[in-house]
Amino acid sequence: MSVPDYMQCAEDHQTVLVVVQPVGIVPEDQFFKIYKRIASVSQVSIRDSQRLLYIRYRHHYLPENNEWGDFQTHRKVVGLIAVTTCGSSKEWPQTSERFHGQKEVYGSTLYDSRLLVFGLQGEIAEQQRTDVAFYLNFDECPDVEKRVEDFVESIFIVLESKRLDRATDKSGDKIPLLCVPFEKKDFVGLDTDSRHYKKRCQGRMRKHVGDLCLQAGMLQDALVHYHMAVELLRGVNDFLWLGAALEGLCSASVIFHYPGGTAGKTAGRKPNISQPADAGKRHRPGAQEVLIDPGALTSNGISADTSTEIGRAKNCLSPEDIIEKYKEAISYYGKYKNAGVIELEACVKAVRVLAIQKRAMEASEFLQNAVYINLGQLSEEEKIQRYSILSELYDLIGFHRKSAFFKRVAAMQCVAPTIPEPGWRACYKLLLETLPGYSLSLDPKDFNKGTHRGWAAVQMRLLHELVYASRRMGNPGLSVRHLSFLLQTMLDFLSDQEKKEVTQSLENYTSKCPGGMEVITLPDGLKLPPVPFTKLPIVRSVKLLNLPVSLRPHKVKGLLGQNMSTASPFIYSPIIMHNRGEERCKKIDFQWVQGDVCEVQLMVYNPMPYELRVENMGLLTSGVEFESLPAALSLPAESGLYPVTLVGVPRTAGNITVNGYHTSVFGVTSDCLLESLPGVKTGGCLVEVIPSLPRLQLSTSLPRSGPLCAQQPVASSHITNTVSVQLFNGETQQLTITLENIGTEDIETLELTSKTVTTKEKVFGEFLSWELEEALSHLPLKPGQSVTLTVNIKVKLDFSGQENLLQDLNDDGISVTGLPISSPLRQVLKPRAETKPVSSESGKTGEKKEVRWKRQNENALL
Repeated sequence: MSVPDYMQCAEDHQTVLVVVQPVGIVPEDQFFKIYKRIASVSQVSIRDSQRLLYIRYRHHYLPENNEWGDFQTHRKVVGLIAVTTCGSSKEWPQTSERFHGQKEVYGSTLYDSRLLVFGLQGEIAEQQRTDVAFYLNFDECPDVEKRVEDFVESIFIVLESKRLDRATDKSGDKIPLLCVPFEKKDFVGLDTDSRHYKKRCQGRMRKHVGDLCLQAGMLQDALVHYHMAVELLRGVNDFLWLGAALEGLCSASVIFHYPGGTAGKTAGRKPNISQPADAGKRHRPGAQEVLIDPGALTSNGISADTSTEIGRAKNCLSPEDIIEKYKEAISYYGKYKNAGVIELEACVKAVRVLAIQKRAMEASEFLQNAVYINLGQLSEEEKIQRYSILSELYDLIGFHRKSAFFKRVAAMQCVAPTIPEPGWRACYKLLLETLPGYSLSLDPKDFNKGTHRGWAAVQMRLLHELVYASRRMGNPGLSVRHLSFLLQTMLDFLSDQEKKEVTQSLENYTSKCPGGMEVITLPDGLKLPPVPFTKLPIVRSVKLLNLPVSLRPHKVKGLLGQNMSTASPFIYSPIIMHNRGEERCKKIDFQWVQGDVCEVQLMVYNPMPYELRVENMGLLTSGVEFESLPAALSLPAESGLYPVTLVGVPRTAGNITVNGYHTSVFGVTSDCLLESLPGVKTGGCLVEVIPSLPRLQLSTSLPRSGPLCAQQPVASSHITNTVSVQLFNGETQQLTITLENIGTEDIETLELTSKTVTTKEKVFGEFLSWELEEALSHLPLKPGQSVTLTVNIKVKLDFSGQENLLQDLNDDGISVTGLPISSPLRQVLKPRAETKPVSSESGKTGEKKEVRWKRQNENALL
């Protein structure tokens, strides 16, 4: 026996083995559809008895394993169900012959067999036969399960007869010597009349009868026979069969203590003697009844009372003793080179029991022993299966990193150099399954939570293997995604040289398949989330900038009135709760304007040891239609905080939220959201965008004010242009003001007011006058149009009562400066202010639209 069954568990010792195989040409999907229905009959309650018979189904079983059926009866194929198709009566003889040929393969051990024929109609199909069932097709076979139950009952009848026959002590009869295949040559020529030989025969037969009792549902009988076999075999040093007897004793005790089964991760409830209990087996999801036939043991003369718990508890091993006996049995198996499969399977069974007992360290010792069991020359597929099962068992006992290690070994075995066609897809799938064991997730959000978990060096190695496997699979998009993930999450652990190598590889991959923000769905349903490059560059702060002073909108008093809808009650609370989300979403106290360029300043840092080129960097917004104007950056190697201004134009009015930014680095497009950036400072990212406002450019006929002109500070909401003129008392001069609409909105109203500014009282009289009728007749002023306004300046001074004033004035006249033409409204962005402001009082605008002024060709008045 060279191929172990890694799914073996202790409760399998009470099952009978039935092989279900196709005969002839049977569609694979149809066969497994029928196989699934047959395998659903995993236990059968025997009529006129209080016992259950458990069945273990296999669709593939090596005949050489069948030769070990005397050693452990659950390895013996006792039932065969053949599935075939037959289109006409002419094909029937050949089909029947194939069925009989299949029976001969397992003929030495079969108790009974059945043939399920699909597609045959006519006289042959109408014949009533016990061993053959005819069906029109694979969909119209309602009584398959019922026929399987009848088949199992026939197996039980044979099993029970064999048990009674071999359990009955026939004095004078010579007990045959049961052997495993490799022992037969060792017993040639032995003295069959010696006492040692007879005790060996008796011990092996007792062990064999114990197996039959366990399969037949007689747990107490099995315990008694196993105990007797252990004593007999120990006395003659028959170590191989002594190990089998000890293992049988362990299996029977496990069935008693853990009726829920050991194949799963948790044990079921312990039943009473007369109550059914959950069997819990993967392929045996039914109830187990631990009931004893009161008269069965009496007929054998072994025990007269088996209906009580006393006898069972006396012979049953304790949970601790079960493990000790397993160790002893495995040590005996280890003495025989040809019993490697038996030893390995015993280790697996013990591990499953220890997993239920939550004794992980002892379980790991059994698994460590299993690793070093030599099974000879295994095929690559068998090696993959072995490492995969070891991985599952380590995971079962909570050794997740060890489990991941063996899963990774299995993955590497899939692409071993000795395999003519390496299985890169299987390798990739197994590598993905190792990720949890190495504390590795493919979601970059899991790496924004703080402390790094796991060994970074191992994780980077695993990610490199995923990149390579996905490339060999012919999926460059997967390679780009895994390499992007490696660069983003492991950047802090990469050396300078490794950073260069990874980025060069990434650029090579993205030249053929650019990386994006789409979710990649693998064939098995696993979804790989996008990997935004939030560390290339690293953003430390985000600040929304107000518009330039000349373009800032201001509410006009008297036009908007009191807006009570925005008012809210003030509620005092001593508990102040802040969170990042509220800070980011709070509204900023300035406004942006539809159609005007808006700016957001980012402070960024380049962590790479070389110059970082960031292409197509722009803003991500929501709330209004926004046109982002992309920028390209080139950041020096390991630069300090570097200011970057991103601009855009809101195309509609409303509230706009700056959610983040997008970049293109190394051929990978990233959408970086501020909420996923843990170290970013921001004073708020929500701002109101008001509708477009008109722009007005003002120019005058007077020269600009000189540098020596006395100027006073003006409120920040006022835009001033200062012009100067020197007049004598009584002199008159005209000032021509040209107003041009340089925006895209109509100018519908125009108001002009004046205010004198002086440091001394009662110096100036009223010296400005104008007529607006001509200018107002040109309204509304369309974009590109202009209107001219004439202002008369007449100086009239009153010197009465100002004796001291004359001493302060020059004989040549008075130089009066600082009379500004101003607006509280808006200007265009360029050019910016170059002159110092002079205080003034803002004028009133029309009722419908605010007027904004552009400071170009700055003018002066007076």
